[in-house]
Amino acid sequence: MTVKQAVVARFMEILAEKHMRPNELANRAGVTPSTVYSMLDERRRELSINVIKKLCDGLDMTLGAFFSAPVFDELEQEIR
Repeated sequence: MTVKQAVVARFMEILAEKHMRPNELANRAGVTPSTVYSMLDERRRELSINVIKKLCDGLDMTLGAFFSAPVFDELEQEIR
């Protein structure tokens, strides 16, 4: 699993727990829905920590809480 896949999986997990749709998260985070959908799109490789921070703010959670999930502990090392 890549970092991008882990971030997307984490956001999808949180959205499911909160019974929230990506559009609602976008509104709460003060970003456009296209920003959220673009970040969730598997074809896009790049992630912005600024967007992740805004989305976490919209979820009333810290970056530490977001990244404190088993999915991030299981990532393979990027440097080979």
